[in-house]
Amino acid sequence: MSHSTESAPTNPARRNLFRKIAAAADPNSPRQAVWRRVAQVGAGEGDVLWSGWAADDEIFVVGDEGVVLHFDASSTSQEGLWLNMQTPTQLPLHSIWGRNSKELHAVGWMGTVLSFDGKEWHHRRGGLIDPETQGFVACSENNPLFAITGDEKGRAWAVGDNGTLLAFDGKEWQQEQSPTRLNLRGITLTPKGQLFAVGAEGTVITSKGDGQWEKLDCPIGAGFIAVLALADDELLLAGGRYFVDAGGFRGELVRWHKGEFTKIETTQEIPRLRALRTYKKGVLIAGDQGHLFYLEGERLSQLRTDTHHDLMDIIPLPSGEALAVGDFSTIMTAAANFSEALAPKKTAQQVQPIWELMESGTEHNLWGLHALADGRVFACGDSGTVLEYKSQQWQSLPKANSELSVHCLWTDYQGGIYAGCAMGQIYHYDGKTWELAFNLNLDITILSMWGSGPDSIYAVGDEGLILHWNGLIWHRMISGTKTTLYSIWGYDDKHLLTVGDFGLVLRWNGENWAEFYAGTENFLFDVWGDALDNIFIVGLSGTLVHFNGEKWNLTPIRARDDLMALDGLSNNCIYAVGTHGSILRFDGQQWLSETTPNASLRAICVLTDTSVFAVGNQGVILKRNA
Repeated sequence: MSHSTESAPTNPARRNLFRKIAAAADPNSPRQAVWRRVAQVGAGEGDVLWSGWAADDEIFVVGDEGVVLHFDASSTSQEGLWLNMQTPTQLPLHSIWGRNSKELHAVGWMGTVLSFDGKEWHHRRGGLIDPETQGFVACSENNPLFAITGDEKGRAWAVGDNGTLLAFDGKEWQQEQSPTRLNLRGITLTPKGQLFAVGAEGTVITSKGDGQWEKLDCPIGAGFIAVLALADDELLLAGGRYFVDAGGFRGELVRWHKGEFTKIETTQEIPRLRALRTYKKGVLIAGDQGHLFYLEGERLSQLRTDTHHDLMDIIPLPSGEALAVGDFSTIMTAAANFSEALAPKKTAQQVQPIWELMESGTEHNLWGLHALADGRVFACGDSGTVLEYKSQQWQSLPKANSELSVHCLWTDYQGGIYAGCAMGQIYHYDGKTWELAFNLNLDITILSMWGSGPDSIYAVGDEGLILHWNGLIWHRMISGTKTTLYSIWGYDDKHLLTVGDFGLVLRWNGENWAEFYAGTENFLFDVWGDALDNIFIVGLSGTLVHFNGEKWNLTPIRARDDLMALDGLSNNCIYAVGTHGSILRFDGQQWLSETTPNASLRAICVLTDTSVFAVGNQGVILKRNA
């Protein structure tokens, strides 16, 4: 084959040496490793799996009947099991792309466009039905879609039949004017953002991503199905044509380099080619009848597989390995261990941030933490214990005239603090002495406080207790429940939440408290958020629930210990703690477990410099540096 390049001249002797090395007995080299089917996929035996997407620990595979298979290597509860996700369509899904696992797009038959927000799939476009005939409407929106790609800004482009071009600007999909009416099957994006789409009869069109497309003059009339950008000025195109004399399709491989199309000649006939992906040091090519090829430089090698089913796409894995998917629910890999290829074992340094065990000066159980705007941090616990973090160490404050357990603290916005205690008592500390500020005279413990200012502070506790400080007095509010309320959080004085036993969530709207079902019956111990559409709740047996502004969603996590408290600064600096030393950190995409001493933790506080304190039983105090 002919192919021009401006790279340094190839040394034939060195090339032959490396070819001999590559052809040696290394079973793991790209040309030697055998591709075998992944077991226990869980899709229908006759289904076609069309495409997929992978990131650290996760794979999404799309196919016929609206199938989306999800494999989560970080989950221990269903290890090794592919889960069939619920989707709003039964139409085939042909391609999937996204920036991360909480921002995915899938396209398919009859113009179907779905999006995934990390919790569920939503229908965005296509599949329009005529209400009279109950058949699909003959319109451009129902043109089948076959491929999708996107950029780091979250923009995406999809192509399909009749020259269909769709563009997603981060908010909505719009159809773009196409220079062709021929069917389009593949699309790619160069490193500098140039788009190329390919299709029937040698169709190649290009755009800068501005909605303006132009057609390139390709002299090779192949039916292109896939295209891969190797560089800004170099493409690889694959597909095939039907030949009457052969009674079937023959595959074709074409290179575009600096404006010139060149057919790559092969020593033997190859079947129709359907997918191209970078792999190892070359390109992996998938085709009909279970054929896989590896192209490195100018050398094309056929790989060994254990299937004769058509292969539709290739899914690169973060580890450098890959999957091939296709007909009859085929999922294949050359990796010796599929799970490790998806989620390589990480070193202890990567997964075990250092939590420092501090000297607290007490063995009393610690129940609460609170930081003031001036940087001071306080902890509280049994037997009237209140500690202040000062000069890099914890010091005991003088005790009030009480040995009652202190369960929560809150600022008075003037440099002092309020302490919620057992027996319905609230004490105030002005920096020197304690005074009894409120006494309910009942065996009810005050468990949590939150305030918006010096004239508006709330407290909750046993038997549905809700108190409000208006700057003059503490008065009891009507909660409508006798259930224990463990925590209270507010966005402002018209938006508060408090949580309690048996999944109870109460919402304050500025006038009254009403139930706000969160989708669980488990005890809920703490609530925190940084916006009205980003609120978290934790509770019994690893319960973790998130509110996105529209609905509550249960979050599956690896922790099964009770989660007692959470706190944070923003969407990528949130921590939850619980029994047996459980600490989870949210990095903006997923909850990660961090290793700590085996101690039951009851409270956590994240400071503005991102350092974190956690406290728990027997005076345990942990610190995670910024």
